[in-house]
Formats: sequence, structure tokens, C-alpha cells
Amino acid sequence: MTALAVVGTPGDRRVDLFAAACTRHGLAAPAVVPWVRVLRGEEIRLEPGALVRIDSPGEDPGADELLRGPGEPSRVGGGARWHAAFTAGMARVREAAGRTPGAVLLADPDEIAVMFDKRLCHARLAAAGVPVPPALPGPVRDYAELRRRMGEARWGRVFVKPAHGSSASGVVALHASGHRVKAVTSADLSGGELYNSLRVRSYEDERDLAVIVDRLAADGLHVERWFPKASIGGRVIDLRVVVVDGTPTHAVVRAGRAPMTNLHLGGVRGDLDAVTAGLGPAGWARALEVCAGAAACFPRSLAVGVDLMIGADWRGLAVAEVNAFGDLLPRLEGLPGGGAEGLDTYDAQVRAILGGYAAGRVHLGRHTVGRVHLGRHAVGPVIRPARPEPGVRGTPGGGPVRRAARKPEGEAGA
Repeated sequence: MTALAVVGTPGDRRVDLFAAACTRHGLAAPAVVPWVRVLRGEEIRLEPGALVRIDSPGEDPGADELLRGPGEPSRVGGGARWHAAFTAGMARVREAAGRTPGAVLLADPDEIAVMFDKRLCHARLAAAGVPVPPALPGPVRDYAELRRRMGEARWGRVFVKPAHGSSASGVVALHASGHRVKAVTSADLSGGELYNSLRVRSYEDERDLAVIVDRLAADGLHVERWFPKASIGGRVIDLRVVVVDGTPTHAVVRAGRAPMTNLHLGGVRGDLDAVTAGLGPAGWARALEVCAGAAACFPRSLAVGVDLMIGADWRGLAVAEVNAFGDLLPRLEGLPGGGAEGLDTYDAQVRAILGGYAAGRVHLGRHTVGRVHLGRHAVGPVIRPARPEPGVRGTPGGGPVRRAARKPEGEAGA
């Protein structure tokens, strides 16, 4: 019988949902390797022949302290330290798999590390011709430099993102004209410190905004030109598309009244039929092709979550994020005709594993994307990078931080 192991947090929803999918497919529950043990440098033991899944540390306070250092778990920041510690932990997992006969990783630690660095991820997507919003090159060290660089680029609206953030932690949607500013963010500036909040708020005092950006810049920033998104019923929308073994299998519409559509920040699941109708058959096929192309930039990862933005004109497309752990979409069934009907995101991954995903990666070096067919909207073989859309960059130009409270079921992209 196939032996599976998960590097995760015991009792975390991600671990439990994956284990439940394994059971439904007749597999034994995976052995769990706790992140806290990995991060403490304790011995990692794997069964010979184990297929090893690396999952998110989740909301374990012990893991968070080992990753970011001691402090209030709801604080914003510490992303650079998180990323360094997390990358080192994954290296230890890879070493353990390397010395265990027959053990195989289901995702590549180097690819995960890139997905958790928005600057590197954006550059990789752009180099492959995947449409992404233009971004300011090089480091942005503080608020003064941000405003200067925005002026030089003639950008009045930008998204300021912590390089290693997730779940929209610390993301600032900024509109600036001279000394008049409006910044929308979930970061709560309290007593000179930044904390994550489940409520999106606005700042119009430039002094407050300067404090926020300067604090965020200490861990590195990624700044993109604002991409005006399509809306339905007065809510802006984007898509989270889960791609499993190269095929888009699941999609959820995220709709919100704030620039950030994350479900834990007040966003709601929208109507996918309305989105496919707005795009039309060719536009929907194009959207899936872009998502498959983004996932193809990470060919040694079993599954990724692609955050796709649709332009206000319903023609432009741009990838906002690629999430290594973007499959937490409870009760969401697969797209009609996509081969994962009746399956959730974890079932689809287990089925891919049973279908030889790991063996294909090890022995065949398979880095291609197969045919995608989703209901009445078919997409041909995705064998080349997608062409950039007008107004987006198609050529070369955090780790997650804890939230103030447990968010409702949904995905974790920024």
C-alpha cells in the first residue's frame, strides 16, 4: 500500500482534510511530521517509499514563534525571518527524503520558496509570458522611495505587498495624488505597531501611511500597478483556480466591496456561472489557459492555487499570486467536465497520486501540461506560455503571517 506522510500541524484542517481524502480512496491516513519538530531541528523519520506532502504550518503558535520569533501572533511583519526559517525547514525535509530509500517529495521546496517570495514569483511568471501586472523593479526601502518611484512611473494607484506575506496580511491598496492619499488595508496601526485585523480599514493621513509602509518595508516589498478588476453586483471579483498535476480542476469566485477579496476579510463566494458568462466561451478558455500556464512555472509541485484577476473590461487577465498552499477550499467540488467532478481539492490530489503523479515526476521528468477540458469550454494542449494581455507585463521586468483570529473556511492567498 502507498505510504504517505504530511509535514504539517497535527489537528490542522489542511492535514485532516487531506487525511480524509486518503481514507476515501482506500489509503491509510498519512503519518504527520509536525512542523515544530522540523523547525526545532529534531530528527525527521520517514517510511521507506513514502510520498511526502509539505503543507502549511497553519496557525500553530509554536510553529509561528519558531518561524518569526517571539511576539504577539497577530502582529504584521517578520516575513523575511519566516521565509528564511521555513526554507531551512523544507531543506531538512528534503534531506530526510533523500536519505530514506524510495521516499519522494510531492512538491519541490525550491518552488515553494519562490511562491512565498512575491518578487521572485512575479519575475518567474513574467519570464514565462504569463500575464502579470507591471511591478516596480528593485527594492523599495521606505514610504518616501515608494512615492518617488510611483511618480517616476506615473502610477497613481498601486498595490503594496509584503514580499513574504499571505492572506492579504499587510497588503495596502494605495491611491495617491500629491499629498492626498487613501490607503485600504487590513493592517491595524495601534500604538505605533501593526496588527492583522479581520476588518479592512482606510487611512488618509499620510503620516500614518508612512509609518505603515516603513514598517512593512523592513521585510521587503513588492509593488504592482493597480489592476482594475471586473465587478458583479457592486462587488469586485477575482478567481482562485486550483491546478492539480497541470489541469485546472477547481475554481471559486471571490467577491468583495474592498480591493482585497479574501473571504476572511469580508469577501464572499461569487457566482461562477456569471463569471463564465461574462467572459464568454473563448474568454473562459483563455482564463484557464493562463492558470495552467502559471502552474506550469512550478512543474514539480502537485497542486497550486492561482489567483486570477479579470479586467474591468472583461477581456484583460492577470495573475496576482501563485499559492503553494492554495487548496484549502472546503466542500468545493470540481469543475464540470474537468475530470474532478464530485471531488474536492484534496480528493483530486490523492487521485493524481494514485494515478502515478510521483512516479511520473521522478522517472519521466514530466514538465508539460496536458489537455484541459472543462464542460462546454475546452482548452487545447497548453504547451507554450500565454501571451501577455494589454496593460500587463509578460516579460521579465510570506511566508504567511498570523491573523488576529481564525478566518472562516476559504483560501489563503493574498
